[in-house]
Amino acid sequence: MRREDVRPLLLRTTDRLTEPDLADAAWAAGLVVNRRRRRLTALSVIAVIALAVVASILIGAGTRGRADITPPTTPPPGYIESSGKISGIDFWVAPPPGSERFLDRLETPLGDRLDLPHKVRPLAKHTLHNIAAVVLVKHGDRYAPLLLDADGSWVQADVGLAPVDNSPPLSPGAISPDGHVAAFPQPGALVTVDATTAQIARFPLPGGDYLSVSWVADGRWALVGGRDATYQVLVGEDGYGEDSVFRVAATKDPNEATSPFRIQTGAVMRYMFNGQWMEDNPLTLPVRSWQGQTFSSITGAARVFVSETLPQVPTRVSQPQVVAAISTLSTMPSRLLVLGEPQDSPPTQEGAGDRPFVREVGCCAVLGWYDDNNVLFRVRGWVLAWNLDSGRVRRVTELGVDQVALGPGLRP
Repeated sequence: MRREDVRPLLLRTTDRLTEPDLADAAWAAGLVVNRRRRRLTALSVIAVIALAVVASILIGAGTRGRADITPPTTPPPGYIESSGKISGIDFWVAPPPGSERFLDRLETPLGDRLDLPHKVRPLAKHTLHNIAAVVLVKHGDRYAPLLLDADGSWVQADVGLAPVDNSPPLSPGAISPDGHVAAFPQPGALVTVDATTAQIARFPLPGGDYLSVSWVADGRWALVGGRDATYQVLVGEDGYGEDSVFRVAATKDPNEATSPFRIQTGAVMRYMFNGQWMEDNPLTLPVRSWQGQTFSSITGAARVFVSETLPQVPTRVSQPQVVAAISTLSTMPSRLLVLGEPQDSPPTQEGAGDRPFVREVGCCAVLGWYDDNNVLFRVRGWVLAWNLDSGRVRRVTELGVDQVALGPGLRP
């Protein structure tokens, strides 16, 4: 919300407040000025209360304004002790590759295995309220979006999407925060599908391939990232005097165009609505490169990085990769999950050239948050959930598709 919008909203709110009848009706007509004074007094009281609430949350906050909330001291059931520290942050080691099917399962509409569905209804006749997932099916040289409802049924949107950079145009951040809209990068454009109305919209952008989509938290704006430029696009209702498309400060990687935070080497950056980023807090990690997008919850942000050699978790044939869940609150801890390999397992176990125990660069990325405590991430052939409170990793679904975007419809 813009600063200039606050006062009008508060005035409209106080206009609805019941004013005490302190004089009889004969005096009422002559008390217009006094009413306005009382209204402003009520406004002041509301402002003071609001400031008191904010202050109570932010007492002890760091200079970056991160709230000081005391974490629980009692471990939850099933708590797993951390394996040590990396750069001063507690880390856990994920279950070894190949063991995913034996993990406990987190129930979602994705089922045991996520495949392209056999039965699909047209979105125009069966609109959805909350998107759980989006996949793409290829028809010739075009892709059609398939949307999964929270009840497990599938619909297909009536739109053909062109590939971007010779790849399917599906970004992990495609689904809006309210689960109503899916957005797809296109050459020189952004295309959106409103699952609640079946409406297809196209938003022209300056020429170029765009590779990623992320949403600003209010759900009205999308960030569309390319190699040469990033734009913020107004997808929701028109604003008052707002530009519908404007350029955002450049990033080195299209996947870094995320809101409200992006994790990068050296810092967690906060996205500002004017198209700029500012440093929220410094970050020291042994990063060789970052993979995929940053996804934020109320209390943190998560992204995968390819690590430099980790003495704490040695590997033989894999490049260490790590899920970083970085707290954006001053007293809540950050956590790391190392996606290593078992030391006693052979580098190959099946057919020639098949190396099931290797974590190839690009195999793993964060896909979102199931809730404030569970990070969803992809490894080779699986979607897993990591519980930050307990350190426990569960399977979500086996992947029979190459790409998927996950939405709030996953939650019951």
